[in-house]
Amino acid sequence: MSVKIGVVMDPIQHINYTKDSTLALLLAAQKKGWQLFYMEQCDLSLKDGIAIAYTRELTVHENPEHWFDLKDTKETELSQLDAILMRKDPPFDNEFIYSTYILEVAERQGTLIVNKPQSLRDCNEKVFATQFPQCCPPVLVSRNNKQLREFHQQHEDVIYKPLDGMGGSGIFRCKKDDPNVGVILETLTNYGQTSIMAQRFIPEIKQGDKRILVIDGEAVPYTLARVPAVGETRGNLAAGGSGVPQAISKRDQWIVDQVSPTLKEKGLLFVGLDVIGDYLTEINVTSPTCARELDRAFDTKIGERLMNAIEKHLNI
Repeated sequence: MSVKIGVVMDPIQHINYTKDSTLALLLAAQKKGWQLFYMEQCDLSLKDGIAIAYTRELTVHENPEHWFDLKDTKETELSQLDAILMRKDPPFDNEFIYSTYILEVAERQGTLIVNKPQSLRDCNEKVFATQFPQCCPPVLVSRNNKQLREFHQQHEDVIYKPLDGMGGSGIFRCKKDDPNVGVILETLTNYGQTSIMAQRFIPEIKQGDKRILVIDGEAVPYTLARVPAVGETRGNLAAGGSGVPQAISKRDQWIVDQVSPTLKEKGLLFVGLDVIGDYLTEINVTSPTCARELDRAFDTKIGERLMNAIEKHLNI
């Protein structure tokens, strides 16, 4: 059968051709002969209890000067699609949540959504990692100034970060006797109105913040270590870090083994684990990246792996 697969993503004309993981996934789906249907978040709607969208049939190309073509827009019932990739980047705001409600209706009407809409809502990328304390460094989620200060006093060198950030935005490192702890906590918590995360600082960040991609519970055997720029704490590529591809370690695989049964149970087919040293720090479920970098370094065929997993779940 010819599979019809939709994608909800940021405007395709603005993506970075060399880095965009969604493009890698779409190229892999197209190579299977599947039909692609393009949507942006604003195209989704509910009409009389039916999930619909304004879709455009999409063709993608391995050409940095011309990587896509779109046909005319038409209104489509999402149940007519076999699967939909939800690849809208954060912010995880109310509009993102409303989109998951619409996609959940499509899911009830028979469409496979990658990743499962309920799990996109439930699994905050920072807080979800704390479900696996055996894998994590000492960590605190709170908006209480006293608790957050006590955590700093106990561990002396800590990272404070918002729960809804991406790309390393809003991350602060506070060393022992840092005079700015007060103003940092006031800023991040909005004077106690917003919960944040505190983590003990992990010195191994100098060797990189590793992104491990997990597809239907199985780790891609290579990882991208995102090494901070000189003078930086953050390894995120968006914050100037550089990517160093490498094989996953035994400890990395152990972390995957701890987490993967829960990922499968929650319908999270494509996930990015962030690991610094021996510790899990985040679980990215919205639109994991780094597929292009790993494919170039090791020919990992990440898009093909995910499409094979989708094929399995569609029973075709």
